[in-house]
Amino acid sequence: MQVAAIRKLTDRIAEIELVASGGGALPGWQPGAHIRVSLPEGGDRAYSLIAFDGTRDGGDIFRIAVQLEPEGQGGSRFMHSLTAGDTLTVTEPKCDFPLVADAPVLLLAGGIGITPMISMAAELAARGTPFEFHYAGRARNAIAYSGELADTFGPALHLHFDDEPDNALDLKALIDGLAPDAHLYVCGPRGMIEAVRKLAESAGVASDRIHFELFDNAAAKLEGDTPFEVELASTGQVFTILPGRSIIEVLEEGGVDLIYDCQRGDCGICQTEIVSGTPDHRDVVLSDAEREAGKVMQICVSRAKSQRLVLDL
Repeated sequence: MQVAAIRKLTDRIAEIELVASGGGALPGWQPGAHIRVSLPEGGDRAYSLIAFDGTRDGGDIFRIAVQLEPEGQGGSRFMHSLTAGDTLTVTEPKCDFPLVADAPVLLLAGGIGITPMISMAAELAARGTPFEFHYAGRARNAIAYSGELADTFGPALHLHFDDEPDNALDLKALIDGLAPDAHLYVCGPRGMIEAVRKLAESAGVASDRIHFELFDNAAAKLEGDTPFEVELASTGQVFTILPGRSIIEVLEEGGVDLIYDCQRGDCGICQTEIVSGTPDHRDVVLSDAEREAGKVMQICVSRAKSQRLVLDL
C-alpha cells in the first residue's frame, strides 16, 4: 500500500491514510478489524481500522491512527517517520474483536484504544442499536478525534480526563449499571482492561458479554525480568528466553511452528498448556482462577517465575 496522507491529531498521535499502490477498491472489513503493517527491521504491528460511518466495503482508503511511543520497540517511531508516497506491506483486514450489534453495548476506550471503537459506534448508530460510548484520556489535548466524535455520536459520547476529577471515568458505576443483556467492550492500556475485567466479574457479568483488546506491548522488557528456559515436552528441546524477547519469537527462530495472532495477550489463540513450572501471566485473557491454577498461559506475552517451563508443545 501507499501512504496517501498524514494528519497530526495530537502531539503524539498521527492519522495515516493508506491506498492500494495500484489503485482500486480495498477489501471490506468488520467493525473492530485491524491490519498488520510490516516493519523494515522485521516483524509487524497491528493497527485498528477507523471509519466514522458504516461504509467499510468497496472503499479505497484504509485509515489508521498511531500513537508515538518513544520508549517502545520502534514500530511507532517508524510509522511516525512516514511521508506521503511511502510504500508499506500490509495484511488484509482481520477481526479478533468482533462486535455483537444486536444488543445494547457499553463502549469503553482509553487513550489510543479509541481506534477500534469508532467503527463499532458507527455500526451501532447505523443499526439503531442503543449504546453508550465513554472515552478516557490524560487530558483534553491528549485525545484523538474529540471534535469528530462529538459531531458524529452526540449525546452517546462521554469524554473523561485524568486532570479533570469532576468528570473522571467511574468504571464501577458504569459496570454496575450495565443492562442484563448488554455487551461490554473495552480497549486501552493494560491497567484499564484489568480493572474492567475484575469489576465485571465481581458484578456477575457473563464472560461471553465481556470483550477487550489490549493496546499495550505486554512482552516488553520490565524491570526485574530475568532469563528463563522453555522445554518442549514433545521433543525435549530447550530454549532460553532473554528479557525483552517473547517465547513465540525465540521458538519460531528455533524452527518451531506455532499458531498465534495478536501478540499482545488479548486474543487467546496462542494459549498453551503447562506441563510443569510457574508462569508469570501478563495477558488479559485468563480469569483470576485460571491464573491461580497455572495450567495454561499465553506464550506471546507471558514469562516464567520458575527457572524452567515445560510446555505441551
